[in-house]
Amino acid sequence: MAISVDEVRTVARLARLALDEARVEELAHELGKILGYVDQLNELDTSNVEPTLQVGTLSAPLREDVVRPGLEAVAAYREAPRTSPDGFLVPGFVDESSGKKGGA
Repeated sequence: MAISVDEVRTVARLARLALDEARVEELAHELGKILGYVDQLNELDTSNVEPTLQVGTLSAPLREDVVRPGLEAVAAYREAPRTSPDGFLVPGFVDESSGKKGGA
């Protein structure tokens, strides 16, 4: 399955990734190969295979919660695309035609 360089550019823009043209073309090729492999997997007959949620018996080891220094507010604000004195500004996510608004 092919993925276009325009699709790679769109995803990169949404993810706020700065990619040069050579990297965009490289990723289009690599992602196309990955999607081609997924297409091959989709062709497998799995009708006699029981669905599973987990194939291994390993579990994640638990560790003690330890309070550690975090990111200072000034540093967090510096990395945010948009802020206000009250916090971070995010794009709206509710259809404004419904009369309800979300985000800034």
